[in-house]
Amino acid sequence: MNKDTSHFATKAIHAGQEPDPTTGAIMTPIYQTSTYVQEYPGKHKGYAYARGKNPTRSALENCIAALENAEFGLCFSSGQGASDAIIKMLRPGDEVIATNDLYGGSYRMFTKIFEPFGIKFHFVNMYDAKNIRNFINANTKMLWVETPTNPTMQIIDIKACAKISKENNLIFVVDNTFASPYLQNPLDLGADIVMHSVTKYLGGHSDVVMGATVTNNKDYHEKLAFIHNSCGATPGPMDSFLVLRGIKTLHVRMDRHCQNGKVIAEYLKAHPKVDKIYWPGFPDHPNHDIAKSQMRDFGGMISFTLKNATVEETFAMASKVRVFCLAESLGGVESLLNHPATMTHASIPKEEREKAGVTDTLIRLSVGIEDINDLIADLKQAIG
Repeated sequence: MNKDTSHFATKAIHAGQEPDPTTGAIMTPIYQTSTYVQEYPGKHKGYAYARGKNPTRSALENCIAALENAEFGLCFSSGQGASDAIIKMLRPGDEVIATNDLYGGSYRMFTKIFEPFGIKFHFVNMYDAKNIRNFINANTKMLWVETPTNPTMQIIDIKACAKISKENNLIFVVDNTFASPYLQNPLDLGADIVMHSVTKYLGGHSDVVMGATVTNNKDYHEKLAFIHNSCGATPGPMDSFLVLRGIKTLHVRMDRHCQNGKVIAEYLKAHPKVDKIYWPGFPDHPNHDIAKSQMRDFGGMISFTLKNATVEETFAMASKVRVFCLAESLGGVESLLNHPATMTHASIPKEEREKAGVTDTLIRLSVGIEDINDLIADLKQAIG
């Protein structure tokens, strides 16, 4: 079979993987080893110690890189491990401009871990990418973007950000977790580095914690690979195998996530008890036209609030779901309901959360691939 193809579905199943040369096994083996025999000191077959490289992980890294149209890929023990390595490319005195609506764990890492080491972060509303220019100075070294953002689904113009980054010699990083490579490829739009919480859509079954970075810039890759090996946030072969297996159905799963997401978004928008709804597929969603141009579909992530609901009433609704599960994370085959203010974004101060629209009454849905009628019935009984 010719595996050198640009078609996503074929890459998802075959990229980076070959039948095992020893047995002919069609699935990549789990190389459960910590070390490798060398012919003599310093001479080996590309693998010396498993923290640095493992054949199962290498296959996965090559697969994820192919899905993002990248030359280089690295897998980390978590999405936070991937983010940590990217920020470690900087030095004390450097500054980062980041979107103001971002994953709470990223905010916590930036402000509580790296700011004390002298790296400064500006959290900026990027609805209009031109606003970024107001925060650039001689110390600015990196632009960090999520799109769609977590959890208010803000859409940020990747091409416009890339233009600004190149004009100012910034490293442009895009967290592509919410879209996945199936819906969006930021490197093609000018990003320098793309990171993923592989835990989410790439793994897709809520059974692995992992992160990844991809890039076409050899210098950036070598820096990240050095940090990757030196600091040791590397995943094991079993997790790598599970993600390789998960990716084989990514395109099929994402189609259903998008289909179910659209139906649920439209149901919620028409519901008399629903107030605000955040889903980039609506024509009146801010920057919908940009989403339409840089994404292939609008995904299965939706956030909403109920009209005049108190926090207690919001909690009561969140606790009533039966098919949806009240839990952190996203992107699995099962549908999840999340309360960002007490869960994924609890580490962001209330005042900062609310500036970005993350109120105490906001609910976030990760729409899974169950039967849509069961999902709608569940929301109907929970909302009332």
